[in-house]
Amino acid sequence: MDLNALTAISPVDGRYAGKTKALRAYFSEFALIKYRVKVEVEYFIALCELPLPQLTEVDRNLYPKIREIVSDFSEKDAESIKEIELTTNHDVKAVEYFLKDKFDLLGLSNQKEFIHFGLTSQDINNTATPMMLRDGLNQVIFPALDEVLLLLEKCVQDWKDIPMLAKTHGQPASPTRLGKEFQVFVARIQNQLVLVHQVPHAAKFGGATGNLNAHHVAYPERDWNSFAQQFVSEYLGLVRSFPTTQIEHYDHLAALFDGFKRINTILLDFSKDVWQYVAMNYFNQKIKAGEIGSSAMPHKVNPIDFENAEGNLGIANALLEHLAAKLPISRLQRDLTDSTVLRAIGLPFGHMLIALESLKKGINKLELNQSAIDADLEENWAVVAEAIQTILRREGFPKPYEALKDLTRTHEKITAKSMRNFIDQLAVSDKIKAELRSISPFNYTGI
Repeated sequence: MDLNALTAISPVDGRYAGKTKALRAYFSEFALIKYRVKVEVEYFIALCELPLPQLTEVDRNLYPKIREIVSDFSEKDAESIKEIELTTNHDVKAVEYFLKDKFDLLGLSNQKEFIHFGLTSQDINNTATPMMLRDGLNQVIFPALDEVLLLLEKCVQDWKDIPMLAKTHGQPASPTRLGKEFQVFVARIQNQLVLVHQVPHAAKFGGATGNLNAHHVAYPERDWNSFAQQFVSEYLGLVRSFPTTQIEHYDHLAALFDGFKRINTILLDFSKDVWQYVAMNYFNQKIKAGEIGSSAMPHKVNPIDFENAEGNLGIANALLEHLAAKLPISRLQRDLTDSTVLRAIGLPFGHMLIALESLKKGINKLELNQSAIDADLEENWAVVAEAIQTILRREGFPKPYEALKDLTRTHEKITAKSMRNFIDQLAVSDKIKAELRSISPFNYTGI
């Protein structure tokens, strides 16, 4: 079979390819190769600007042409690198040979041996990967999250004055407001985003075992640590991890993945809550002509978007859990387990993006069923018992909690009438009785 959306093994590139295609520029094999090329190109230019004695004759006017190797990088270029890899059996070395051919065309044959000078492949991989992740998050994931937050914030405003029966332990509880319950999720996500944005995109850059041995032996008079710091920061826009072994320690990457796990968990919690509200008829879902909710039951309009989000957020978190737990562990100065695992960092964000798209669709389909919400409040006058006993406490009434407990903790239905009758027989002033009568499940919603 030829690879396409129907034959792809993963639904990220199969069934849901239309939702995840924006991530291909940051997490595909093509993207990894392109970002490796970018690191090698910027490193060569940084050596020229240092300058190393052998690179003083490189014309600065060539820099834009050198950088065009990256900006004009095509699938054909990536395929040629993969072709070289068939011979080298080393992916980063194939990038080096590709660039040497490009440098020949630019008249830089005498300087091309300074491509990848003093480096190990992990200096390239551990700078390319955080750049890919940073750009993928900034260009795709964070904007998608912002779109969901905007929809939730609109729900907060639209429903801020809608009283709603709360449910604690699944049982009727003190009323709340629908908009406030949505605001809880908005605030939780925003708080986690603050923490996620504090995690630096870190990179290792230090040679074969992290000590810049090759650089130092070739040019011992140079301050290579300062150079590495400047290169990673100014040329690549990353934070240099130091000291390291041959590889980045991935502690910051693990923190980032843990942060996204928490965001996904909040969104999963939200998905389950909205699913329950739909089941309680608090929301109807907009009906789209031609859609079918069940192959057997024609009446069904399922909350499938929230179920889809829940499932994909769970897969994303399982992957993020493994990435966060595995990557910071490497035997001695380096083993290769991180290499194959890092190739999968796009997968959790693919599933996360699928979930975000489903949430956007689901939220947009929600229609408030005010009558169902009001009916639930009317059916549960017992919830104002908290308010009444609290005011009675204020007034020094003897054993107010116990009085309300005797009234409400029975199997008899509490109604507006029975609550009024209870208030009428209380030994309190008419002013207090009037205050108590003014309380209902519809206005006992706090602040």
